[in-house]
Parts: sequence; C-alpha cells; structure tokens
Amino acid sequence: MNVITSSSSSSDDEEVVVVRRRKVYRNRVDCFNKYNESEFFERFRLTKETVRTLLDRVQHLIAPHTNRGGSIPAMIQLLLTLRFYATGSMLISAGDFVGVSKASACRVVKKVSTAICTLLPEYINMPRNNVEIGNITRKFYEIARFPRVIGAIDCTLIKIQSPGGNDAEIFRCRKGFFALNVQTVSDPDLKIRNIVVRWPGSCHDQTIFNNSNLKQDFLAGRYGRYLLLGDSGYRTEPYLMTPLLNTQTAAENLYNESLIRSRNVVERQYGVWKRRFPILSMGIRLHLETAMDVIVATAVLHNIAVEMNENIPDDWVHNNNHGHDNDIIEHNENEGGHGARRLLIAEHFANL
Repeated sequence: MNVITSSSSSSDDEEVVVVRRRKVYRNRVDCFNKYNESEFFERFRLTKETVRTLLDRVQHLIAPHTNRGGSIPAMIQLLLTLRFYATGSMLISAGDFVGVSKASACRVVKKVSTAICTLLPEYINMPRNNVEIGNITRKFYEIARFPRVIGAIDCTLIKIQSPGGNDAEIFRCRKGFFALNVQTVSDPDLKIRNIVVRWPGSCHDQTIFNNSNLKQDFLAGRYGRYLLLGDSGYRTEPYLMTPLLNTQTAAENLYNESLIRSRNVVERQYGVWKRRFPILSMGIRLHLETAMDVIVATAVLHNIAVEMNENIPDDWVHNNNHGHDNDIIEHNENEGGHGARRLLIAEHFANL
C-alpha cells in the first residue's frame, strides 16, 4: 500500500494523507485449454480451429507491446471479445469471465472489433469473377429454378442504446427501440456478400439501397444481366426482382413462389448470424461507432465460420425471424423494372 502525504503552505492546515489503492492483477483464465471442443463452441460460438486462424490474422494488431504491467495476451483479448459477442452481457461480466476489469474489457472489445473489421475487404465482397458468379447462380437456380441470381438483399434492425444528442430520435425504429438498420446481401451458402452499417433504424430499406455503392455498381453495369432478389419493400428494377402483389397466371404464381423460396436465404442468414452472436439480438450497449464496428466484426466472423465449414446447429437455421417489417413500395413507379420482370416471366417461368 502506498502512502502519499501532502500539506498546505498554511501551518494551520492539517496534513492530508492519501492512501493509494494497491493495483491488483487478477488471475487470467486460459479458456482455450480449459474447455473441450464442444464446451468451447458453446461459449464462444466458434471452433478452436477457427479461433486459431483468426488469431493469426489479427494478432499483430492486438498483441501488447510489452509484458509489463499485467498486459493482456492476444488470445485472452480475442476470447473476451468473442464471449461478449456470444452473450451480449455487460462488459463487467465478460471481463470477469477471463479475469480482467470492466475498463480493460471495454478497451479490449473496441480494439479487437476494430482489428477484425480490417478483414472486411477479404471476407465480405460480391462475386468478383465469372467462375464465382457461375457457382452462385447455379446454387440459386438449384433452390427454385430462378435464373441469373447473384444475391438476396434485405435489411435487419440491430438494437443499440440511445446514441444521445439532438439526432437520437432518428435511430428509433418503428418498433419503438433504438436501432441501426443494416443492409446485407446473402448467397445460397448463407455468406454475407455485402453489408451497409451506418443508417439509423428509422430509415427505409429502399433509402439505404438507393444510397449504396452496390446500386451504383448495378447501374454502371458491373454485374451485367445478373439479378438481386428483394421483398416488397424494394422497388422493382431491371437488376432487382421483387414479388408480384397480385398474380393472374400460372407463370406469375411460379415466379412468386420461386422468388420467395430463393430469397429465403437472406432470412436464414440473419437467423444464423444472430444466433451465432446473440449480442445482435439482445442489443449493443456501446458507443455508436463501436457498435457499428461490432456489427461489421460479427459479419466478418460469420463469413469466416462459413468458409471454415463450421457446423450450424439446427435451431440456428430454423430460428430465422429477424423481426423487420417494411412498407410496400408502389410498383407502378418504375416501368423499366416491370418490363424486365414481365420479360423474365414470359421467357423463363412460362416455359417451366
């Protein structure tokens, strides 16, 4: 215990004794070796092999520069962050789990999340060559015979704490809580191919898409004749097919059925993503910028898990209600989109 004395220049003042609390270094828990494979997966939502691979990619960004002063090893930092993602609990609980203070846990989660976000260009991207496009369109076609599809698009609400300030209310969604409206594109393997994490919960899905780089890429012809599939919250475009509100022929019924079944991959992707990292469902109690990093980081981790062929528990797949409803866009606003849809129905679905 350190004792520090101080006194005033006046002889009448009493000497003040300040007792500085001794710094305590907690015993760090080696969770990686403490649990077997199934116990580890249950607690951290990723396998040990995937965690080792991830550590190799981000260790240079999170490893302490010195071993002095109770520094936290990179593996413990990573596991603490994964535990926070897997439980959505308070930072103090995540810190206690591995033996660090709440303040340290806060710093670690922010640093590790930022480090994982640096992997986004490698793990989250639209198909980049003809081989990749061909594999995706073939898998989509095998679902329900919908041709030329390279992705299913939708948005989901991620609950956050109030960001405060004069603009806080724009983050309040129609369900009454503060949220970010996150846009993603999914492929048939439930991999996230595109993500936009910056719009408040009150924004409409169509607004997010209109202001995205993804739409500009389609308008510029980057993906040729290939298509996205969306729900009725989107406007029909030559490159974005949506359901018919009223069907009159067998071909139109077949089109709607095929679109709904094919687009279900994005619903399933949200189900798996949120079950893998429950913090996305329970709410992120962090500063807004850090919350955005957490969302992106979990998306990167989700894709890494897909690429590592990790097993997906059945209840993760079947629980796919991401709790997001949207207004129906009036479909008479874009004749070009309607014309493309009518041509697709006439040339393909009428001949099935």
